[in-house]
Amino acid sequence: MIEMGVDAEALKALGRALKAEADGKQLRRDLIKQLKAPLAPAVAEIRAGLMSIGSGGLPSDGEPLRSAVAKRIRAEAKLSGFAAGVRVRARKTPAVRNFANAAKRLNSPKGWRRRVYGTDRWVVQHGKPHYFDDPLAHRRAEFRAAVLRAMEDLAARIAANAKRG
Repeated sequence: MIEMGVDAEALKALGRALKAEADGKQLRRDLIKQLKAPLAPAVAEIRAGLMSIGSGGLPSDGEPLRSAVAKRIRAEAKLSGFAAGVRVRARKTPAVRNFANAAKRLNSPKGWRRRVYGTDRWVVQHGKPHYFDDPLAHRRAEFRAAVLRAMEDLAARIAANAKRG
């Protein structure tokens, strides 16, 4: 077994080594795919949590808020630059039905203030606090192990290619 730590610098160094490798593009693609694979169940759980938020049953014009936010949740892996790492992001949504930062607000335990339609009264509304955070927090050790495994597999692959060459 190869002993290694997991941090942004280690991933950056690995990214630089891949660029220098003759088959670097394919190795890089395979590594990114392997790094993102363990995030798939968490992304599915995040989307399910989001879709379980009640809609109030009121008809609305345009795209439904929950599905607009859910389709913009993505797993990302980046091997170079300042933000090297593996993460799940909720990409900024255009203000769906005039609701800016919807993913962040729906996740917040504080909720958000909104005016009651047709009145001057304001209320605090809550989405589903931690629908985004909890699925990721519960799998933290699993993600770390998957990153180590992916780096070890890639190191073994590079070593095997070096022995053949």
